[in-house]
Amino acid sequence: MTYPRLLITLGDVAGIGPEIVAKAWPRLMRLARPVVVGDPDWVGRGIGHAGTPGRAQTVSSPAEAQPTETVIPCIPATSADLRNVEPGRVSAAAGKAAYDFLGKAIDLTLDGQADGIVTCPLHKEGLHAAGVKHPGHTEILAERTGTKEFAMGHWGDGIAVAHVTLHIALRDVFSRLNPPAVLEKIRLLNGLLPKLLNRKPRIGVAALNPHASDGGLFGDEEARVIAPAVAAGLEERIDVSGPWPADTLFVRAHRGEFDGIVAMYHDEGHIAMKLRCGPRCVNITVGLPIVRTSDAHVTAYDIAGKGVAEAGSLVTATEVAAKLAMAR
Repeated sequence: MTYPRLLITLGDVAGIGPEIVAKAWPRLMRLARPVVVGDPDWVGRGIGHAGTPGRAQTVSSPAEAQPTETVIPCIPATSADLRNVEPGRVSAAAGKAAYDFLGKAIDLTLDGQADGIVTCPLHKEGLHAAGVKHPGHTEILAERTGTKEFAMGHWGDGIAVAHVTLHIALRDVFSRLNPPAVLEKIRLLNGLLPKLLNRKPRIGVAALNPHASDGGLFGDEEARVIAPAVAAGLEERIDVSGPWPADTLFVRAHRGEFDGIVAMYHDEGHIAMKLRCGPRCVNITVGLPIVRTSDAHVTAYDIAGKGVAEAGSLVTATEVAAKLAMAR
């Protein structure tokens, strides 16, 4: 079997990225041909923090890499000086490096030198300190690949969620919701899920207001914004229904009635999914011309460099990326 070549970005080196890469590496080798995009010295530090055997190897391209269970090839990808970065502390240098690692991985994948990207966590304050305007991976990926229609998706235990709005203040959600925006996420989920399920998906669309507004008592977004998007999806022969009250929709999906959910805002989807599947939850950027997944971790500054981070989520993210890459 020919495994896909996947680029693993190191993320914010002040977080747990280097450590979980080192811990997960032997398992990643059974799923893909992994190559790290990052900083070789910090890969070495991660190996030390993890207490695992192995060494970092500097390579100039994915094709040059010859990974083994104890050799972690790394493509250097930043001019930032990371020598004084301390684990567990926000750093402009680490923020710039995380941005650079991701940019290099995107460019290599767009160039056909890799089949997909798996990202370790970055820190939004670190990005901001480095002068990066984007709040996270999703927005950087969309801009650099020239993607206009995209969504942050969460996949875990047989259910996927796509978010209509993402990293914005809750007070701004209402002005960003409109029928085309909701329909876009319905289409994106409908395009993603067959690659994961090998069949046509059943999609439920969450309401915005409590009880789906109870016939307009608590707002009109359900009738004015969400229902027209669902109707348009049905006209396109998508198996979609809603709007359903969010609290009952996730329960019904958990019982097997739905494969995908369109959530109106960040926490409406994130909280339910992370409660459902925790570290088994994988972030997928839907709509890109390349494959990108991410583990469910944050940078976890409180435990960075202590050797106690769990790497299972990175393994799951790599497994999903490999499956999506093979489906292409």
